Amino acid sequence: MAERIWLYDTTLRDGAQTQGVDFGAADKLRIAKELDDLGIDYIEGGWPGANPTDEAFFASPPTLRRARLCAFGMTRRSGRSAANDPGLVTLFQARTPVITLVGKSSARQAEGALGVTREENLAMIADSIREALRHAEEAMFDAEHFFDGFKDDPGYALACLEAALEAGARWIVLCDTNGGTLPHEVETIVAKVAQRIPGERLGIHTHNDTENAVANSLAAVRAGARQIQGTLNGLGERCGNANLVSLIPTLKLKLGYEIGVTDEALRHLTHLSRTFDERLNRTPNRHAAYVGASAFAHKAGLHASAVAKSPCFYEHIDPALVGNSRDILVSDQAGRSNLLFRFAEMGLDVDPDPEQTAELLAVIKDREARGWAYDGATASFELLVRSTLGQVPHYFDLVSFRVIDERRFNARGELVTTSEATIKVAVGGRNYYTVADGNGPVNALDHALRQALAETYPTLETMQLVDYKVRILTPEKGTAAVTRVIIESGDAEGRVWQTVGVSGNIIDASYNALHDAIIWKLYVDRARAPGA
Repeated sequence: MAERIWLYDTTLRDGAQTQGVDFGAADKLRIAKELDDLGIDYIEGGWPGANPTDEAFFASPPTLRRARLCAFGMTRRSGRSAANDPGLVTLFQARTPVITLVGKSSARQAEGALGVTREENLAMIADSIREALRHAEEAMFDAEHFFDGFKDDPGYALACLEAALEAGARWIVLCDTNGGTLPHEVETIVAKVAQRIPGERLGIHTHNDTENAVANSLAAVRAGARQIQGTLNGLGERCGNANLVSLIPTLKLKLGYEIGVTDEALRHLTHLSRTFDERLNRTPNRHAAYVGASAFAHKAGLHASAVAKSPCFYEHIDPALVGNSRDILVSDQAGRSNLLFRFAEMGLDVDPDPEQTAELLAVIKDREARGWAYDGATASFELLVRSTLGQVPHYFDLVSFRVIDERRFNARGELVTTSEATIKVAVGGRNYYTVADGNGPVNALDHALRQALAETYPTLETMQLVDYKVRILTPEKGTAAVTRVIIESGDAEGRVWQTVGVSGNIIDASYNALHDAIIWKLYVDRARAPGA
């Protein structure tokens, strides 16, 4: 039977430290659910009490089917008992099944950064783990600066680990905190640690400052570690953390380890990776291992010809195993199978005939070439497919709209900005003309459009705009750049869906995304178009 490797995700904390990344509580809840669906064993939710987002997250934590939710904090302060340390008390109040505590495992760090004696640091570790186990089912110890500490003073670094182990820690996690250790060093040091700490209690936490976070994690596994910590798409401060999206298929497909990710879940890895980037308003890395758009792309010539006959010679795995697809850049050779796989991945119950497949491929390629991105906007993709196949009713026509922004000083001398949208739509041969205010031009346009349609389609009253993201696709054009807008909508039934719009005009792009959002809701609600 294959050995088990446990996966611990730190995206919601380490990932939030990435420059330019800002999770809201709702983002963290959705990401946690997606990680749970993937098969991650431990999900670190954040640091309770550290900021309003983490407070909101732990106040209403997600319901997880299989993963264990972890609250992160640090060992007690010097001069306080673990039971009365304010930071630990807040951590305990989160009532998570797992508590992860970070503490110094370097004598130089303990004495220099914390200003405590070596003995006091050991007591801080042990006391904190023991107290944590009074409030949680499981406690872990993240040994901060372990590899540098081991190089300076291996005896003391090991003493820190043993203090946590003897206090009852389930996992002892070795942290390459500054990301400077190389794979051969990691393997050598972890092998020595494994002589004192059982491998089934050892974890590894690496940073990517030398572009070796994945290699260092695998080196630690080779040496005996059985838990790996990392983030989705390698997010993290500075150069990032170990990339679980690369590690998961490597562990499962290359090394044959048992992990919590099933074959079926693995086939959703590409979609998860790209959707995650789109949610963060980041451009997915086309050249990312396993999941990038170019990971299995072959240009015309020798390779393309050979791949068509024997793909195993030029592809290290079947791309379908991770939900990716082969792309022969000068032909549609794999077009139908790739398209059907994409439908299945998004839950679309359609099976076009060959002529419709060719038409769909042409439409999709044209749209994506002009900036539409459907990985983060599955509702728009579904509408594109169903509309091309003639499955979407004709609910309404836009006649015109106008949006006015006014920036002025009010009677009290306060600077205010107001937005007003005017819209005219035709529904079943009848024109509707409405005017609405809003908090910004997009919100005003949303209000006006739904008011115009509410008489015919009352189901739209429960719909609301949840999130709005903008990306500039052609920054070299300055203020004339093409803009992509992704809108997230929700309704009273608890559904959340994403739509996309693209235009050289940001309001027009926003309307395109709003239009899709409304049409998708009407379609899934089985609303009847007038005259249908």
